Amino acid sequence: QVQLVESGGGLVQAGGSLRLSCAASGRTFGTYAMGWFRQAPGQEREFVAAISRSGSITYYADSVKGRFTISRDNRKNTVYLQMNSLKPEDTAVYYCAADPRAYGASYATSDYDYWGQGTQVTVSS
Repeated sequence: QVQLVESGGGLVQAGGSLRLSCAASGRTFGTYAMGWFRQAPGQEREFVAAISRSGSITYYADSVKGRFTISRDNRKNTVYLQMNSLKPEDTAVYYCAADPRAYGASYATSDYDYWGQGTQVTVSS
């Protein structure tokens, strides 16, 4: 079992940057692909970015491509989401999640077995 704890959210002006972190418990972090998702009020949870076990494969939602970067440090059991050029429409609760697939990464919420509690990101205009 994996426990995930997000941090780094907050209030930022449009055009600003934030870096989210997701710390995982346990010694098996490297056996999970990881993803970031977000959910705005009244909307469904949506895919943001995902990264494979080794970090060699990454996927992004079109809405964040070129602005957000996902990365991971398996020695620190942590996955990151660097968010640049933030827009008001990026405002949401951001969640990290763990997927036990052996290869690649997924954009589907149903593929992820473990979820963090979320961290709020608010972008003011």
